[in-house]
Amino acid sequence: MTSAPHDVGPSWLDEIPQRLAALDAAHLTRRRREVRPADGAWLHVNGRRMLAFCSNDYLGLSQHPALRAAATAAIARYGVGSGASPMVSGHSEANAALERELAEFVGLERALYFYAGYATNASIVPALVGAGDALFSDALNHACLIDGARLSKATIHRFEHADLAQLDALLQASPARRKLVVSDAVFSMDGDVADIPALIALAERHDALLLIDDAHGFGVRGPQGRGSLAAVGRTDTAAGAHASRRVLYMATLSKGAGVSGAFVAGDETLVEWLLQKTRSYIFATAAPPLLAESVRAALRVLQHEPQRHARLHANIARLRAALPAAIAGTGWRLLPSDTAVQALVIGANDEALRVMHALADAGLWVPAIRPPTVPEGTARLRIALSAAHTEGDIDALVDALRDCARAANTGSGLKT
Repeated sequence: MTSAPHDVGPSWLDEIPQRLAALDAAHLTRRRREVRPADGAWLHVNGRRMLAFCSNDYLGLSQHPALRAAATAAIARYGVGSGASPMVSGHSEANAALERELAEFVGLERALYFYAGYATNASIVPALVGAGDALFSDALNHACLIDGARLSKATIHRFEHADLAQLDALLQASPARRKLVVSDAVFSMDGDVADIPALIALAERHDALLLIDDAHGFGVRGPQGRGSLAAVGRTDTAAGAHASRRVLYMATLSKGAGVSGAFVAGDETLVEWLLQKTRSYIFATAAPPLLAESVRAALRVLQHEPQRHARLHANIARLRAALPAAIAGTGWRLLPSDTAVQALVIGANDEALRVMHALADAGLWVPAIRPPTVPEGTARLRIALSAAHTEGDIDALVDALRDCARAANTGSGLKT
């Protein structure tokens, strides 16, 4: 026997349409687009060919023939799925080989390969600290680090972006026995770089562990793209240096490496602890071998095609040399960055959207990033540069932004 529905009045579910309308009114609605690769940095977007400045494929490896060939060969050998958690039967020969090669590539003792970057940080942080412990987080850390901190139930101390004096004071004042400092290496929305040697020094001074998220540095920074630790000489393979056992290095494989997944590397004992305690590793299906083989191919390309790094850094220099003059008088700000992430702060949400739409009308896809991803009043264009861009592509972007700036400066306006 079932009871009759009980009338409890309006449901909270009835509020969702109004809440969606409020997002739209605040210019905060997000929309997906259907895409497929064209050539170089060009994409077909909802059926239209566009020049993309939105991809994190910083070296253009996602379409590289060697990676395609590695994936095809892996499918023939392994099939398309892994079938189980890595703790059961999902840890393939390909995955095992990739872990060994990743550890060697970044100059650390051991690596652990995960199926996704977000899940990695959201799960390794709770494996490292918990209730009664202390966690110290840069204010501009990526959402996955923030979520991992919350899930850990450790006491969270948020320090202002890159304010190491404040971090030092917070570490000094904390009575917790276990302390974890978490920081992006390259901050994904500003493009600036953490002072890793100083963070390591603070970790050593205060008996803390440091977790570095190098999602936007791996494959791009350091010799042969070996990452942000290598860029500052803090790995086992760096001349005259030795990696600190207080450092855990995390990086994604979907950006500089052009594939998918992530890994954590560091001291043998720390990585073994993560293997034993990280829930997203223990309970999730392992990444399929075809992805591991593709990443292995990417590591070979990184070591043998240095021209890709040279082209990326030339593109960064070209944009930074030309753009400030093009946007003069607008109040827009190109934030300091020598990385592939170039942030052009516009300010208001609606104006950032207008500039984005004007660029789209010109055939360029440059995403507008708005709160809560960035702070209120700092809506921006996030310009992602790649080795796949040509000099002509960079010039086309600068010219289009110059036209947007003229419209803004003359008051003729930009179409919404």
